[in-house]
Amino acid sequence: MKIPSYVNSILARLAAAGYRGYPVGGCVRDALLGMTPDDWDMTTDAPPQRVLELFGDAAHPTGLRHGTVTVAADGRGVEITTMRRDGAYRDNRHPESVSFTDRIEEDLARRDFTVNAMAFALDGTVIDPFGGQADLRNRVLRCVGDARTRFEEDALRILRLLRFASKLGFAVEASTAAAARDTRELLRTVAAERVYAELCKLLCGEYVIEALMAFPDVLGAVLPEILPCVGFDQRNPHHCFDVWEHTARSVGAVPPRQELRWTMLFHDLGKPLCMSVDETGIGHFYGHTAISAQLAEGIMERLRFENARKAQVRAQLACFDDMFPPERAAMHREMAKRGRAVTANLLLTKQADNAAKAPDGLERAQAPWREAQRVYDALIAEGACCELSDLAVNGGDMAAIGFRGKAIGAALQKLLEEVAAEKLPNEKANIMRRAERLYHSGFGR
Repeated sequence: MKIPSYVNSILARLAAAGYRGYPVGGCVRDALLGMTPDDWDMTTDAPPQRVLELFGDAAHPTGLRHGTVTVAADGRGVEITTMRRDGAYRDNRHPESVSFTDRIEEDLARRDFTVNAMAFALDGTVIDPFGGQADLRNRVLRCVGDARTRFEEDALRILRLLRFASKLGFAVEASTAAAARDTRELLRTVAAERVYAELCKLLCGEYVIEALMAFPDVLGAVLPEILPCVGFDQRNPHHCFDVWEHTARSVGAVPPRQELRWTMLFHDLGKPLCMSVDETGIGHFYGHTAISAQLAEGIMERLRFENARKAQVRAQLACFDDMFPPERAAMHREMAKRGRAVTANLLLTKQADNAAKAPDGLERAQAPWREAQRVYDALIAEGACCELSDLAVNGGDMAAIGFRGKAIGAALQKLLEEVAAEKLPNEKANIMRRAERLYHSGFGR
């Protein structure tokens, strides 16, 4: 395992003071998988106050109650937690007390999954008392000790299980999966912010489709809006999957960006509430996008989405049903109406939605959206005028003509629409002549 120099320097300082330090947990797991760890966490037999003394101004007491000190090194923060035993967990989230130990095996015993309960010793050995290396080789997620006890101690571990399944593509060992289902209602006691953070990571996993399909009942404890979708037959020739499988597949078909993955998770939530069946037995879902958007609002409020993320998801759901021919002027107008980013995401979500429908006719359904993507890419490449800031004129130019107050903004918006409709070149002389005609016609007054 290649340990970064800044981590080695911390280990060396601890060793010079007579203490042992170990990289532990996720960094060991990822390194053994051949991945580059995002963070390097450590455990040590040095008491937290001693860690503060050893590292001086670089040390910050980020969790002294639980023995955690964060040390700044090479522009990064390394969490160093004193080896400990946890006391009783009475709130299904945090231990009421901790006691420090000098035995690394005791510290590893309190951790969630075997693949996260390993440490790396400086002599090159992996300390692995619970079979984490074997589970890595077999691609299995298994709780350390009794699974139900682990989840009752900290209910957030249930979502962490699903998150690791989504990230790593590992199977969940049978008793661990059963315990997650048996204790899933405990998730209702976890703070919304923590639930949201875990779901964001889960949704962006490479194996998200498999995780969503395997555990909708567990996810339903925090997202009850998804449960009516599970097994709901769409009875429509364009769909060979039930609503939930279509949703899961469409989530996995967009790039792993949060606004896109949440949009696809939400986009069909309203279908079970508005299904109608015609005289031929075919199901229809008139108005389902608006209902889905309403359900999404409730979820985003409950989970305390950031305002920026809420705005992104709203924008995507609002245009989800937009249809336009894959032609230059139509695409240019859409880009001016929605903005480049929303239009780009719309193309991605439409292609993902189609990819998760019936295979028969897929190429025919995707063809216009692939052509629309080509047109969009060409407009971007040439720097097409899609926003007010791209216009060759500005508010000062409109004021010079004679526009005042709100009429200035209205005139600029009108000119942008005409440029986007490919009726007016984005050249200052041409636009100024058009603006003068608008002014003399009484536009905006």
